[in-house]
Amino acid sequence: QVQLMESGGGLVQAGGSLRLSCVASGSFFSMSIMAWYRQAPGKQRELVAQIISGGNTNYADSVKGRFTISRDNAKNTVHLQMDSLKPDDTGVYYCYQRVIGNAYWGQGTQVTVSS
Repeated sequence: QVQLMESGGGLVQAGGSLRLSCVASGSFFSMSIMAWYRQAPGKQRELVAQIISGGNTNYADSVKGRFTISRDNAKNTVHLQMDSLKPDDTGVYYCYQRVIGNAYWGQGTQVTVSS
């Protein structure tokens, strides 16, 4: 039922910035928990940032101070602003939504940070 459409990935040099966006379908976006996960080659998928319906956020220690998650409930959109990117940030980034007992994943968008 819910589809998550991601955009904003790409190739960037270390120290640069990218802004990921995820647009969710459905009628319950404002009630949902949204998050970004990433998976680097040879590693497990990990939680990068999360934002609950009320706006409270949490981040992986590795991205604190560099990444910012935000949501626009009027547009059913969640963003991940990524600054001061490092090569270790390279991976496939996935948008995630949990709402009314269900979980949904985006298709993933590649982020590559060159050194």
